Amino acid sequence: MEGESSVKLHEMWASTYSKRVELALKLKGIPYEYMEEDFTNKSQLLLKYNPVHKKVPVLVHDGKPIAESYIILEYIDETWKTGPKLFPEDPYERAKFRFWASFIQQQLFESFSRVVISQGQGEALEQAVKDVFERLGVFEEGMKEYLAGGASFTNGENLGLLDILMVVTFSPHKVHEEVFGIKTMDPDRYPLLFSWITALNEHPLVKQISPPHDKLVELLQIYKPTNQARGSESH
Repeated sequence: MEGESSVKLHEMWASTYSKRVELALKLKGIPYEYMEEDFTNKSQLLLKYNPVHKKVPVLVHDGKPIAESYIILEYIDETWKTGPKLFPEDPYERAKFRFWASFIQQQLFESFSRVVISQGQGEALEQAVKDVFERLGVFEEGMKEYLAGGASFTNGENLGLLDILMVVTFSPHKVHEEVFGIKTMDPDRYPLLFSWITALNEHPLVKQISPPHDKLVELLQIYKPTNQARGSESH
């Protein structure tokens, strides 16, 4: 494969944004060098490669850095033609995928982030949880087009863009329930999404990139009391 010997990924083990890129590389069969970053002591290379945001992930291909996870996913799909396509070839289907990708990132992920920020704030927390459930309901309806007839993934037999975004956002739903007390993947309320995330979590490559449950619980418990004072270190 072209450029496969010079691919490096600057990431952090618990970053959902980093996991998007890591899973895409594995799906495409692209060998890469894992470069773990410490948010309390960022490497000079990370600051050099992403001087604007100073965040992970950053993909470095043949010495050329690409920042921001969604942009990196597009770059991977356009650069490496082997392996499953992450985005549909058809322009209309590709546009629909982009719409739902934006929904996951801007509606689901951000609304869940507000739940985390609103911990212990009474009405603010109640409204944030309500927003999450409403948007999950909308997403459940929207995915019926792609997961009809018992399909496990939205990209046929392979994982694609929506599967990647879904699994890295909600695969640790049991951790979220344990730490934040919100059950997002309720099989009674969202049977389609629950079946989807269950199938995704059983995928061998997803298992490879998923952070250990206990380690993630420990991290989020530390993060929880100070979440209002800290921003995301990945994008």
